[in-house]
Amino acid sequence: MKIPHLVLLALLIGGVSATVAHADKQPNIIFIMTDDQGYGDLACHGHPFLKTPNLDELYTQSTRFTDYHVSPTCAPTRAALMSGRNPFEAGVTHTILERERMAPGLPTVAETLQSAGYATGIFGKWHLGEADEYQPGSRGFDEVFIHGAGGIGQNFDGSQGDVPGNDYFDPTIRHNGRFVKTKGFCTDVFFQEALGWIREQKDRPFFAYIPTNAPHGPFIVGEDYKAMYRDQVEDEDTAAFFGMITNIDENVGLVMEKLDEWGLAENTLLIFTTDNGSAKGSRIFNAGMKGGKGSQNEGGSRVPLFFRLPGMTKAGQDLDQLARHIDIFPTFAELAGVDISELKLEGRSLVPLLKDPDAKWGDRELFFHGGRWPKEGASGKFGKGDSNPDSYQYKRFAVRSDKWRLVGTDALYDIENDPGETGNVIAQHPEVAAKLLKAYDGFWAGARPLMVNEDAPLDVEKPFEANYLKEKAAGGIPDWVAPEL
Repeated sequence: MKIPHLVLLALLIGGVSATVAHADKQPNIIFIMTDDQGYGDLACHGHPFLKTPNLDELYTQSTRFTDYHVSPTCAPTRAALMSGRNPFEAGVTHTILERERMAPGLPTVAETLQSAGYATGIFGKWHLGEADEYQPGSRGFDEVFIHGAGGIGQNFDGSQGDVPGNDYFDPTIRHNGRFVKTKGFCTDVFFQEALGWIREQKDRPFFAYIPTNAPHGPFIVGEDYKAMYRDQVEDEDTAAFFGMITNIDENVGLVMEKLDEWGLAENTLLIFTTDNGSAKGSRIFNAGMKGGKGSQNEGGSRVPLFFRLPGMTKAGQDLDQLARHIDIFPTFAELAGVDISELKLEGRSLVPLLKDPDAKWGDRELFFHGGRWPKEGASGKFGKGDSNPDSYQYKRFAVRSDKWRLVGTDALYDIENDPGETGNVIAQHPEVAAKLLKAYDGFWAGARPLMVNEDAPLDVEKPFEANYLKEKAAGGIPDWVAPEL
């Protein structure tokens, strides 16, 4: 299947007028996505002791999608958000070993918003490739303030590698192609830089993408945050995990405060979500779901999604229609007034549901796969075993429809009546399982030729790290100048 992106790219080059059917007023968009925080890791979703007062307030002010799903791990979710395609169709089948790189040439949601006159910025975690052609500055972002790799300080076989020795406190960050040494905790730094940039956007609508690296491990946060949870958990990592979430909550509160102060709240779509199931919290509270990060069960993919845009969303409203990360691109395109029909994306715009909860929304099949199969020549635990993707077609996969979840070839759950997946009903409904499996086979056949990273060599330079070392040798790394808020 050839990816039909040339038409949009030609229109982007030719000018905005060819693609934009101007809305009366394009909303600003702030998209906050945390890393490894699950559906149950919020007080407003019933957590027994986690403190998230600002996210709880945003929850009460928002329309909430209660059956929204991402991928079981992070880079695949990011690829789907950026491209509007299932991650395997964007070449992303893993979080490391070159398989985290989003295929070059795919139109991105950031490019689409640029074509509609938006200023675009990313602040935090990219994790879709580190060579220049893969970096966000080459994929539609005007302003780029990111760490490298899949996490601060990470380094894996292949091109993925952050600044050597980088840390959650005072991290070195790449800002528009040049490195700076920041001061403070990473989450605070990302939000401060994002808000400083937002404040400067006077004449254009803006898209601020704030994907935090927290609460992903290593579980590091200030002592005060850990101390809040020591008496309620059994280990330091879990206390830090929850402390990191409370720190995120405070920063979301700061965003809400500044939007009010700067007169931006009324025309800004504020979104909160997460990138996969919980890494630490699912064993404590999981909102009745089965599985956490990496799982093909509901707890691996169902995450929060809050939308707040006065005049469009309704405070305190829940929408239970089945939604997915591939729906975000079409949603933003419609809000910006851009016709992306030429892309033939599988996702659907959520705007009709935001405007009318009873809008027509037909059933569909959505496909999940854990990926992460070994790669020949890689060191460590991911380097041994069969590296042929076709050997994993029927391993670690799932299919969702409105009513059903097929998990592998042997388990079928009636999600409508059994959201906790406690009873396998495949013997009672073999025809349902066969239908879902047939749909999955069709998906795999289309996605398989698009897995373009499978044979990429691993003995390559680490561009992010190399650029840092070059700059450091040439004149040192300057201190970050924190914006005033």
